[in-house]
Amino acid sequence: MKKILFLTLIFSLMACLPMSAQKAGTFEAGEGSFMLNGKPFVVKAAEIHYPRIPREYWDHRIKMCKALGMNTICIYIFWNIHEQQEGKFDWSGNNNVAEFCRLAQKNGMYVIVRPGPYVCAEWEMGGLPWWLLKKKDIKLREQDPYFMERVKVFETEVGKQLAPLTIQNGGPIIMVQVENEYGSYGTNKPYVSEVRDCLRSVGFDKVALFQCDWSSNFEQNGLPDLTWTMNFGTGANIDQQFRRLGELRPNAPKMCSEFWSGWFDKWGARHETRDAKDMVDGMREMLDKNISFSLYMTHGGTSFGHWAGANSPGFAPDVTSYDYDAPINEYGLATDKFYKLREMMAKYNNGKALPSVPKAPMGIITVPKFEVNEYAPLANGIDQIVADRNIKTFEEMDMGWGSMIYTASLPEIPSAGTLTVDAHDYAQIFINGNYIGKIDRVKNDKSVSIPATKKGDQLTIVLEAMGRINFGRAIKDFKGLVSDVTISAEVDDHEVTYNIKNWGNCTIPDDYETAKNAFTAKSKMFRANLPEGFGKPGYYRGYFNLSKVGDTFLNFETWGKGQVYVNGHAMGRIWRIGPQQTLYVPGCWLKKGKNEIIVLDVVGPQQTTVWGQDKPELDKLQLEKSNKHNNPGDRPDLNSDTPAAQGQFKGGNGWQTVKFGANKKGRLLCIEAASTQSGNEIVAIAEIYALDANGKRLSREPWTTKYADSEDERGNHTGDKVYDLQESTYWQTSKGASFPHLLVIDLGGEQTISGIEYLPRAEQGAPGSIKDYKIYIK
Repeated sequence: MKKILFLTLIFSLMACLPMSAQKAGTFEAGEGSFMLNGKPFVVKAAEIHYPRIPREYWDHRIKMCKALGMNTICIYIFWNIHEQQEGKFDWSGNNNVAEFCRLAQKNGMYVIVRPGPYVCAEWEMGGLPWWLLKKKDIKLREQDPYFMERVKVFETEVGKQLAPLTIQNGGPIIMVQVENEYGSYGTNKPYVSEVRDCLRSVGFDKVALFQCDWSSNFEQNGLPDLTWTMNFGTGANIDQQFRRLGELRPNAPKMCSEFWSGWFDKWGARHETRDAKDMVDGMREMLDKNISFSLYMTHGGTSFGHWAGANSPGFAPDVTSYDYDAPINEYGLATDKFYKLREMMAKYNNGKALPSVPKAPMGIITVPKFEVNEYAPLANGIDQIVADRNIKTFEEMDMGWGSMIYTASLPEIPSAGTLTVDAHDYAQIFINGNYIGKIDRVKNDKSVSIPATKKGDQLTIVLEAMGRINFGRAIKDFKGLVSDVTISAEVDDHEVTYNIKNWGNCTIPDDYETAKNAFTAKSKMFRANLPEGFGKPGYYRGYFNLSKVGDTFLNFETWGKGQVYVNGHAMGRIWRIGPQQTLYVPGCWLKKGKNEIIVLDVVGPQQTTVWGQDKPELDKLQLEKSNKHNNPGDRPDLNSDTPAAQGQFKGGNGWQTVKFGANKKGRLLCIEAASTQSGNEIVAIAEIYALDANGKRLSREPWTTKYADSEDERGNHTGDKVYDLQESTYWQTSKGASFPHLLVIDLGGEQTISGIEYLPRAEQGAPGSIKDYKIYIK
């Protein structure tokens, strides 16, 4: 009996030992396969993000991934959520990534860690902290001394949290990623090498390191001592994606480190979906070919609060929901995609049955309609006022997220004029409290017409910032008014420009404490200059009572634009244009009895009614006008023009280049498709680049779609997809539209063009690829 008690005590103590004291293991890239503890291993990873899931639900989401047939969890480390102020790190609560990894191991799952420093992920500034921009001349994702200094501080903290959890130390972490898709940003092997060396120095010196990119650009920054993995989406031609890697490293293991199950949603565009069959077929093909993968996303979750980012070129902010059309939906339930994938994955589980699908931790409830009508003016949220000759950005005001009110006195301008404002991101213009118009960065607005003014008239600009750009060179995304405000008018037959000076710069932080205190604060200034009748922008508070707690979806389709807080939790952004009209509210953040809700609405609601649904509304647009670009007046007359080039594209996947016989000057790039390779009527283009006089790619940042004779709007295959920096998205014409098809891109100014680069769809057979073409520069 004593012996049994002694052994029981020993086993209990062993269970409590830290990871570093448990049995060490190995994971490495072998010949044609990854090797786990000396045996071939196919990584079947599920990408999920711990900050996008309430901590109370982590265990359930990990179990859902395991029930799907996965053996690994893949995670990003979001620098900016852990270091929201320089030098102050938070690894507690929902930020406790070490606990998340331990939970994965408890559930028998390995972990892949992607610590950036840049992560993209449709996350605010791609995971980089906003306060880096307080140094205006900083060079992000380069060997800028200050940037690299802060990267090393951050990665050192990551090492403290996670290096003890590598497989070599008895933990679950088998791989660590170096940077993230750097080929989509530039070519800079010294920078990528320094990030690699940094990760090795903070405790990831024995764990397998890898880097991911697209098949079209991975050679630009591929380091010889790292494992190379590819990123691509459902329907892709998998052999084509790995062709070049196979030529360079014929014996290396193959892995798709991001196999995109769906796509993310943008404000003002349709909800994105991807076919389940294409996803399942692609994963089956990879398993049959011994190719490892990570399914991005397996469960997307929610970009709570202000953490949703924005995409570029242009400015395309992401919605709060990160449902991603993933197999496990935003609120953790299995979808039809889940069960179709689970059925296939069960056949690749070494003859063992998959675990049962776990029951959701909470049920779903509805909430009857209730009013949120206790009101406080927007200006009650002002926390600081700085008078200065010049405009100040958020960063100059030491504020990361929120809104600002800018005020200035106007000179006498005897005639109507044009107010020019470079607003990041959504600005409403008032003169003497009267609404004049709005500047919406999403629509590339820069100016509004204003009436004649008298000396001393009060200009007020109410500006709300949305997520910082998370992809491409535009991630250096300052917020607020980012250049001088000017007024141009004709005075005495002369064009006169006034550069407005002497501003009141007033910050309104985006946090619950500011929202709560707005109901007891006294407006510090400018209250009289905000409109009382224009939808009443401001803070609204109300309460709802629950007899039972559960997940729900609060509907805000009658509201304007802003942020929502429930019981002190920042739930996310709302915007009546859609497609998202509801916010997911986890039941673990609700309580029986009285629950508080505060809505910050910078535009003002049509009605102050809210209710809780039993399912989300992610695809309801309420737009002022269609997203299509088929206005007949925008179609250029090409009948008398000579094409810069004409001919036939080759069939198949991959980039193709068309060189013009002579350089052409113009502002409009016009691509006319007369036929397709398949003979089908539907045309598609994944990406287009214009080449300058030296054959180099021109920046696509100023590009806009001028005209498209046909666009598959329901599938979000609009003209802007050909320059969105994403090779898996595409412009596609609608079924039934007749040839020839015309797409016209406004280059943002006159350019000298020597040719173009064209990419058809990435799927097998390149569906919709063009055969006969004409290209015009207008």
